[in-house]
Amino acid sequence: MKYTLLNLAFLMYCTLAFSQENVLQQLLERSGDSLLREVLRRPEQFQLQLIYTRIDRNARNQPSFTSYRYNVDSNLYFYPASTVKMPAAFMALEKLNELNILGLDKHANMQTEAARPLQTAVSRDSTSENGLPSIAHYIKKIFLVSDNDAFNRLYEFLGQEYLNRKLQEKGYANLRILHRLSVSGFDVPGNRFTNPVSFYDGDTLLYHQGEVYSAFYPDLQLKEQVRGVAYMDGDGAIIPEPFDFRYKNYVSLQNLHDILKAVMFPDATPPERRFNLTAKDYRFLWKYMSMLPRESDSPRYQEWDSYVKFFLFGDSKDTIPDHIRIFNKVGDAYGFLTDVAYVVDFKNKVEFLLAANIHVNKNQTYNDGEYEYDEIGFPVLARLGRMVYEYELEREREYTPHLYYLK
Repeated sequence: MKYTLLNLAFLMYCTLAFSQENVLQQLLERSGDSLLREVLRRPEQFQLQLIYTRIDRNARNQPSFTSYRYNVDSNLYFYPASTVKMPAAFMALEKLNELNILGLDKHANMQTEAARPLQTAVSRDSTSENGLPSIAHYIKKIFLVSDNDAFNRLYEFLGQEYLNRKLQEKGYANLRILHRLSVSGFDVPGNRFTNPVSFYDGDTLLYHQGEVYSAFYPDLQLKEQVRGVAYMDGDGAIIPEPFDFRYKNYVSLQNLHDILKAVMFPDATPPERRFNLTAKDYRFLWKYMSMLPRESDSPRYQEWDSYVKFFLFGDSKDTIPDHIRIFNKVGDAYGFLTDVAYVVDFKNKVEFLLAANIHVNKNQTYNDGEYEYDEIGFPVLARLGRMVYEYELEREREYTPHLYYLK
C-alpha cells in the first residue's frame, strides 16, 4: 500500500511537472482551429517557431519569467526582414550615449552624406516637425510603420561591424545584420561601406563620422540557407535555381525575443546583456513601440491599427481596443513572417511575451511576391496571439501586475 501511494504521488508530480513544462504544447494540441492544426501537421513546409514567455510578479512587482517553446531551432535559417530594425534602433541610442558629447542626443539634426556611387545623402525630412532628420524621428518611423529608409540611415550611422560586434558582446550572437533594406544595387561589398554622417546643433557641428568600411561575417553554421526551386531576379525573370540567403540578414527568434525582453525589462536583465540606455530612452522606445499609426501626429499615417501588429489583430483592420498595447516589431519578406511582442492588457492586468516565425511560400519561388500572407500567415499569427491571450485571461496569478509605468 505504501509503495502504491508513493507511486501515485510520483505520477501526480510527473503529471504536474509535464503540465507546467508544456503549457504551449498543450495549448497547440488542444486548439480546435482548423488552419492552425493544418500548419502544425506540416512542420517542414511552414517551419513554425514559437516562444511564449509567462510573466509572474512578486509582492514588489518584480517579474520572473517562464518560457515555453515550440519547434524553436536557432540553427535553421529564416529571413528576419524588418525585425532587424529593432536591435538597430536600440543600438543607435546606445551609440549616442557612448559618444557622450554635450548636445548630441537622439533629437539632434542628423545629416547623412554620400561618399560613393549608390549611397544617397539626406539633409531634410518633410515628415518631421522641424523638417530635419534625427535618430529619434527615424526610430519613430521604424516602429510606427516599419520604414525601410529609416533603418538604412541607422545602419549607416552604426556601421556593419559595430552593430554586430556590440550585439555579440551582449550575448546576442546568433545573428548577422549585413545589408540595407529595399534599395537596389548594393552588393555584399557595397553594404560594407557606410555613409559619412554629421550631427549639428543649429550651425554648430557636434560630431562627424567619416565613411566606414566593415568586413563582418560570422560563421553561424545555419541550415537551409540555400532554399527553394527558383527566384525572380531584378529584371523580373524567373531563375530556375535555389535562392541563396548566405549573405542575407539573420537574427534567431530566441535572440529577437531576448533583445525585446532586455528593453522591456532592463532591471530583470543581467547587466552584460542590457543596452546602455537612459530612463528617457526607455520611455521613448516604449511609447513608439506600442503606438498605433493613427495616434501619430508627426509623421501622420493612414495605415490601419494592425499594420505592424500581427499577434491578436493581424487578420483584421478593425480598431485595436485602447486597453491593449503591443510593444513589438514585425517583419515580412520572401514568405517569412515574424512578430516579436510584449503584450499588455491594462484593463484585465495581463502581460506576456510572444515571438513567432512562419514560412508561407508554397511555390518555393523567392522574390516573386507570391506568398500566402493573407491566407495563412497573418491569420495564424493573429490566432496564436489570441490563443495565448485567452489562456492568460484565465490564468491564476498570486500577485496582480502593476503596469502603470508603461502608460
